[in-house]
Amino acid sequence: MNVLGFEYPDDAYVLLERDMWALRLEDGRVRVGVTAFGVKISGHFFMCRPKPVGTAIEQGATIAVAELNKSVVTIKSPVTGVVDEINEALADAPELVEHDPYGRGWIAVLKPTRWGADLAHLAHGAALPAQAERRMRLENLDFSEGAA
Repeated sequence: MNVLGFEYPDDAYVLLERDMWALRLEDGRVRVGVTAFGVKISGHFFMCRPKPVGTAIEQGATIAVAELNKSVVTIKSPVTGVVDEINEALADAPELVEHDPYGRGWIAVLKPTRWGADLAHLAHGAALPAQAERRMRLENLDFSEGAA
């Protein structure tokens, strides 16, 4: 779905206040990453280092560290769980986060431990467009050009 020129996968669960997405995989694990809008407001990724496999993460806690244009920031997890897999490609190509946020630019895969409770804080489905638009407008960007 498209919201103000920014794409969101139809099956995404989004932690809007952190601009992070979660996609439930067939095996019950959850792949997470930065939304296209999050990428836009962050800038260029020069480094992205996820927490190691086996790390327990709470919803809203740091799942990765990224070096952007002029700062080092923490990337927050949209769900609670244990890191089961990290995107090894980011070590050599952190720009994947900005160029393919829902594809090859994912951050990590977690084994969720509180999926049901976490859902209360995630935007999804028909409610996502209106909630995402409200979130985006808080940034006071010019949306006449869309995501370009």
